[in-house]
Amino acid sequence: MARGKFITLEGGEGAGKSTNLEYVRKCLAERGHEVLVTREPGGTPLAEEIRALVTAPRSEPVDAVAETLLIFAARAQHVATVIAPALTAGRWVLCDRFTDSTFAYQGGGRGVDEELLEQLAERVHGHCWPDLTIYLDAPVDAALKRIAHRASDRFESEQEAFFERVRRVFRGRARTHRRIVEVDADQPVAKVRERLAALLAEQLP
Repeated sequence: MARGKFITLEGGEGAGKSTNLEYVRKCLAERGHEVLVTREPGGTPLAEEIRALVTAPRSEPVDAVAETLLIFAARAQHVATVIAPALTAGRWVLCDRFTDSTFAYQGGGRGVDEELLEQLAERVHGHCWPDLTIYLDAPVDAALKRIAHRASDRFESEQEAFFERVRRVFRGRARTHRRIVEVDADQPVAKVRERLAALLAEQLP
């Protein structure tokens, strides 16, 4: 049985990942692929518990390296018990965030050393990188206005400067990694989806 494809959807807060995730799944399913949709941090009961620890607002300062290790712990469980088995079984996996988010949020946003992130990624899932990563890009001020109405978790309550650093890393990785394709998310949803459909047809013939 042929290995399935691993596709990730990335972007800053308010870039439209949740809005477009189901659309991407639908596009893949219409082309005859069995698609498993999952998310990070999370995707398994244990990883979801870690997600709750990482995202919950708290009065105690959270060390950036401690945060990073928690996220990779969740990722190790997720890859080992969900993502890798599904791909081996021939299923396609569509994941809301993956390691590119860690480089952007913990590396760019928190200042965690990039070499440490690379070492952790290699150890946790060196055999399992996405075949295609779709990065939804939008100006930070416009994106934050989209989510101003909803309750904020520990990441969403960060300052605008934090998200500018996150965006800078995302865009830099899109320029240096061929698997990452940047999509302008600062336009009407219909236009974004038109681009997504064309992208999937180009990248996954």
